[in-house]
Amino acid sequence: MSDQEAGPTPLDAADQTVPEGGAEEQIAFDINDFPGGARSAIEAVLMVVDEPVTEVAIASALELPVDDVVAHLHALEEEYAAAQRGFTLRSVAGGWRIYSRSEYAPVVEKFLLDGQQAKLTQAALETLAVIAYRQPISRSRVGAVRGVNVDGVVRTLLTRGLIAEVGNDGESGAVLYGTTDYFLQRLGLGSLDELPALAPYLPEVDMLDELAEQGRS
Repeated sequence: MSDQEAGPTPLDAADQTVPEGGAEEQIAFDINDFPGGARSAIEAVLMVVDEPVTEVAIASALELPVDDVVAHLHALEEEYAAAQRGFTLRSVAGGWRIYSRSEYAPVVEKFLLDGQQAKLTQAALETLAVIAYRQPISRSRVGAVRGVNVDGVVRTLLTRGLIAEVGNDGESGAVLYGTTDYFLQRLGLGSLDELPALAPYLPEVDMLDELAEQGRS
């Protein structure tokens, strides 16, 4: 066989199949070619995320205007509610995610229990509540409210990702703690403003300072 009759070499074949811009260019599609269009494509994305995804991220992935994505998300939310589906679409912690409906909490709880889900202790829940309502707050102030040492509980909450270090106190230099976006996700809240009105029942900041000083004396 002459050189002119020879077929393409492996390198030539690769050049013919791989786009000049790399593998990234191979993921190309027209959103309107999918059977359910943009709305179904958004659902497909929401089914694989493990944390709330922003409207901008969805719009970027599907090459759609952000306003269109927002309209589709709200339409899906209304559609699920009208159909009384077992799940709902909610905007939580700055993003969107599919959740089981609150009406089915007993069913989900029964499925998840039997020792398969590690629960927070009462001490951890109380400490988390104080931090949520009085953040940013130091461990000494939390301990003053609860009347006990909270070092171990704070470490547990940090490990669970429910709280994080958010700064330092200007006077004492103590580490200040606050809740995280994961905390909002677990409670199904969009922001801390949606917390129940419990703050009036907690001591004021000045009283916390006084209690903290008494604890150190």
